Amino acid sequence: MTRIPLLSLLAVTLAGAAVFWFARPAPDRALPALPMAAEAQEAAGIDTSSIAEMALGPRDAAVTVIEYASFTCPHCATFHEEVFPRLKENYVDTGQVRFVHREVYFDRPGLWAGMVARCGGEERYFGIADLIYERQREWTRGEPTEVVDKLRRIGKTAGLTDEQLDTCLSDGQKAQTLVAWYQQNAEADGINATPSFIIDGEKFSNMPYADFAEILDEKLGD
Repeated sequence: MTRIPLLSLLAVTLAGAAVFWFARPAPDRALPALPMAAEAQEAAGIDTSSIAEMALGPRDAAVTVIEYASFTCPHCATFHEEVFPRLKENYVDTGQVRFVHREVYFDRPGLWAGMVARCGGEERYFGIADLIYERQREWTRGEPTEVVDKLRRIGKTAGLTDEQLDTCLSDGQKAQTLVAWYQQNAEADGINATPSFIIDGEKFSNMPYADFAEILDEKLGD
């Protein structure tokens, strides 16, 4: 499980690519998750109503699962490789569970990945997210410009055009709003590590499929 460091709402343009980021350097990733009071107030003042929830499953499903995850978190990638496909098949695709994926931004690459995943809209989001998690070890390596270039290639593999990617990655206002949206949600749900799950209002840490299924079955009354 990856601990989340403090975040900042300071926008910085990446040299050579019009990409914005809002994370303080944190090599050990062991700092508290929530922003300091002044930053929380600033985030709280930003209108995040334009940010769409990325979800699978019916809105009226009996149980709602919210995952907080970072695209650069190895444990999150493992969850999406080993656990999520079975959850989707057995609970989401059967209409029993609505699964919401909320990005956590504790570093620049994670924010860029989120912007690329969202570039395809709600219909393509989970397909692009799967590719980003699947190729995590590849695209997270290298200099910032190399990381962005690799993420662009993932986006193009999913059918996005250079023009679409240029527009998404240069949208500084969207980046700032995404970070504020994350901070507001994380503060409300007490998120301090990834992946974390809110299952019908109750918080859980990372777990294997068997434990996840047991919790879902209990809440579903099976």
